[in-house]
Amino acid sequence: MKLGIAREHREGERRVAGTPETVQQLVGLGLEVLVESRAGAAAGYSDDAYVRAGARIVPELDPGTLDILAHVRPLEPATAAALRRGAVTAGFASPSSELTTVRALAAAGVTSFAMELVPRISRAQSMDALSSQALVAGYRCVLEAAIRLPRFFPLFMTAAGTVPPARVLVLGVGVAGLQAIGTAKRLGARVSANDIRPASADEVASMGGTFIKLDLETAEAAGGYARELSADRGALQRKLLAPHVAQADVLITTAAVPGRRAPLLVSREMVQGMRPGSVVVDLAAESGGNVEGSVPGQDIRVDTADGEGTVTLVGLKDAASAMPADASRLYAKNVANLLALVVRGGTLSLDFGDEVLAGTCLTHDGEVRHAPTAEALAMPDNRASDNEGVA
Repeated sequence: MKLGIAREHREGERRVAGTPETVQQLVGLGLEVLVESRAGAAAGYSDDAYVRAGARIVPELDPGTLDILAHVRPLEPATAAALRRGAVTAGFASPSSELTTVRALAAAGVTSFAMELVPRISRAQSMDALSSQALVAGYRCVLEAAIRLPRFFPLFMTAAGTVPPARVLVLGVGVAGLQAIGTAKRLGARVSANDIRPASADEVASMGGTFIKLDLETAEAAGGYARELSADRGALQRKLLAPHVAQADVLITTAAVPGRRAPLLVSREMVQGMRPGSVVVDLAAESGGNVEGSVPGQDIRVDTADGEGTVTLVGLKDAASAMPADASRLYAKNVANLLALVVRGGTLSLDFGDEVLAGTCLTHDGEVRHAPTAEALAMPDNRASDNEGVA
């Protein structure tokens, strides 16, 4: 069976779905591995390294000849349509926003596994790409803030006087938030954090941060994710957070609700209430933003309320891709570990009695198996847009 590792073509994407290390693992499963030329170049993996690991380099992958296709970003509809019936794909699919591709995968009879759907259970931790990439992104958030902040992160005691540590506030304490806390602490900052999930307080403390407790209902959904607050509760949350935001030198927001627009945690007025020179990094900018006015890939200067200066609002884009070597190392291992459940003795073995495969499967045998996506596709607006596209 042939497995292809694609070269990513979306602008800004530098990761790759397979590394020389995972090629060896995949070859060990009995697969013939084809790597698109220069697929790993941006991540520091040469074509020669793939060849030494047992892969064959091809100028361009032909989707119609592959049994399995590994990728990072969601496939283009044309690529999905070109896959042969019964082929398997493994990669991020963004089903809520890539409905056209999902429909193409189903129509082509492709079995697609969406890495963002991997169940959050102990057995699937080695396949949890959301967590591995969030770790990279959380680390990156702090570095982006540090290079923009016009002062030190750590405490310095010098003959010329004492420089106090920067105050960092992290909102959202998932994997990315915890990594941001740990990185900011290692840089010497004084770190505090808040999350609406009750278990977060102990997690923050374990990373050396101070948990900010608000008089607000807790909100935890299945799998340990946060669930969205009502409009009234969201407004109260922002009101209670405002004084803490105003005291921070750096604000990092990482809150997300899977499959939904990112919750608004920080209003423009809250940003304007920060001290001149402060920095805000919004990791959720690409999914709607935790901070009002953030734009993916842009730095925006926001005038402070006192008119004495500005706050830098950073809308992060492609955060994990900005560190492609280790992001690819982790992601490729996630993909290879998932495929180890799919391939037995060099042949496909799709056991949907396995809760990991069942939970991760997006499409199979012409059916959209992920219920929320199937419901979205069935909505009248989506059917109408499909008809317009065909015409």
